[in-house]
Amino acid sequence: MSPEFFIAGGGILVAVVVIILLFKAVWRVAEPNEALIISGLGARRRGDTLDSLGFKIITGKGTAVLPGFQTARRLRLDTRSANLQVSCVTQQGIPVHIRGVVIYKVGDDLTSIANAARRFLDQQDFMTGAIHELFTGHLRSIIGGLTVEDLILNRERLTSETRASAADEMSKLGLIVDSLQIQEIDDETGYIANLGKPHAAKIAASARIAEAQRDQEATEAEQVAAANKAAAWRDAQIKQASYQAEIDRAQATSRQAGPLSEASARQEVVVQETRAAELEAQLSEQRLQSQVRKPADAKAYETVTLSQAERDARIAQAEAEARETELRAVAQASQVKQAAAADAESVRLRGEAAGAATRVAGEAEAAAAKARGLAQAEAARALGLAEAEAEQAKGLAEAAAIRARAEALADNQEAVIAQQLAERWPEVVQAGAQAFGNVDHMVVLNGAQGVEELLAKALTLGGTGLGLARAILNGATPNGAEEKPQKPVKP
Repeated sequence: MSPEFFIAGGGILVAVVVIILLFKAVWRVAEPNEALIISGLGARRRGDTLDSLGFKIITGKGTAVLPGFQTARRLRLDTRSANLQVSCVTQQGIPVHIRGVVIYKVGDDLTSIANAARRFLDQQDFMTGAIHELFTGHLRSIIGGLTVEDLILNRERLTSETRASAADEMSKLGLIVDSLQIQEIDDETGYIANLGKPHAAKIAASARIAEAQRDQEATEAEQVAAANKAAAWRDAQIKQASYQAEIDRAQATSRQAGPLSEASARQEVVVQETRAAELEAQLSEQRLQSQVRKPADAKAYETVTLSQAERDARIAQAEAEARETELRAVAQASQVKQAAAADAESVRLRGEAAGAATRVAGEAEAAAAKARGLAQAEAARALGLAEAEAEQAKGLAEAAAIRARAEALADNQEAVIAQQLAERWPEVVQAGAQAFGNVDHMVVLNGAQGVEELLAKALTLGGTGLGLARAILNGATPNGAEEKPQKPVKP
C-alpha cells in the first residue's frame, strides 16, 4: 500500500474521533430522575406553552447544547425529606412539641419544573430548609385552632389541613408533597399523660373487678367441691356403717347357730323317739287287737304316751330358749365386766400417776427448801467468820501500830518528836500567828528576811512554839489533855 492510503485512513479516523468528541461535547441526555434546563441562544421553541420563560426543559431524552451559546443545568426530580420539629400552643393554651416528616419532590409537569428551576436551580440544597419553614408556620397556625384531644385522636385531620393550607405555596415553588406524617406529640405539662390516666384507671378497675369475680367463682367452685366431697365422705361412712351392721348381724347369727343347731338336734331326737313310741304303741295295739287283750288299756297307754311326747317336746323347746337367753346374758355380762375392769384400771393408773406426781413435787420442794436453808446458814456462818476476821485484823493492826510507836519512842525519841512536830506544824504556825492578831499597822524591813526574823522572834518571845514542843515531848495535846494509848482489840 502507498503512503497516501495510510494518510487518508488516518485522516478519516481522526475526523471520526473529532466528530465523536464534538457530539459528546454538544449532546446532553436527561436522566429519569432529573430535568435539563437549557438557556441561551435559541433556547425557546415556537409552539411551546412555556416559550415566554426564556429557557427550555428537557425530561427523559437528549438534546444538543451549543457550547458557548447555550448552558445546560440539571434539576433533580427525586424524592427529598424534611424533618419537622415545631413548638407551638394549642387552642387550650397548652404548649406542645410536634415532630414529623415531609416527603416531597419537584413536580413532574413542566410548570412545576419551571417554577422549581426559577427558585432552586442553583440552590437545591436550600430546598429542605424552605419546606421546613413553610410547614412549621402552617402547623403552628393549624394547631393553634385545635385541642390536644384533636391532635391525638384525629391526626389525619391535622395532616390533611396542613397539606391543604400549604398547597398554594408548594405549587408556586413547583413542589408536591408525597407524604406528611406526624410522628410524635409531646407536652411538658403532662396533659397527654393525664388524659390516659382515667382510661387506664378504668381498665385497671375492670381488670380488678374481673379478677375479683374470677376469684369469687373459684371460691364458690371450691366450696361446692368441698361440699360434694363432704357429702361423698358422709355417704361412704353411712355405707360403711350399714355394712358393719350387716357384718355384726351375721357374726351374731353365726354365734347363735351352735345353740340353735343343738336345740334342733334335740328336737329331732324327741320327734324320732315320739315316732318310735307311736310305732311301739301301734304295735302293742295291734298285738292287743290281735290278741284281743285289754283294748282299753292300750288306748289309755296310747293317750298317756302322746301326752308325754308333747310334754317332752315343749320341755326341749323351753330348754333351747333358756339356753339361748343364758348365752346372751353371759356375753353381755362379760362385756360389762371387761368395760368395768378397763374403767377401774384406768382410774387406778390415773390415781397412781397423780400420786406419783404429787410425791415427786413434794420431794422436790422439800429438797429445794432444805438446800435453801443450808445455803442461808452457810452464808450467815461465812459472813460471821469474815466479820470476826476483819475485827481481829483491825485490832492486831492497831496494837502493832501502838507497839511500833512505843518502840520508836524508846529507841529514838528525837526522831519521834520531829515526826510529831512535822505532823502538828500547822498548829504551831497558827499559835505563832496569834501574836500578830492585835497589830493594826506594821512596817517590815529587809523584805522576806525581815518577815522570817520577825516570825522567829515572835515564836521565841511569845513562848507558844516552845510550849507546844514541850507539850509534845511530855506526851500531851495542845489543849492540855494527855494522850492515852488505845488498847488493842482482842481478836
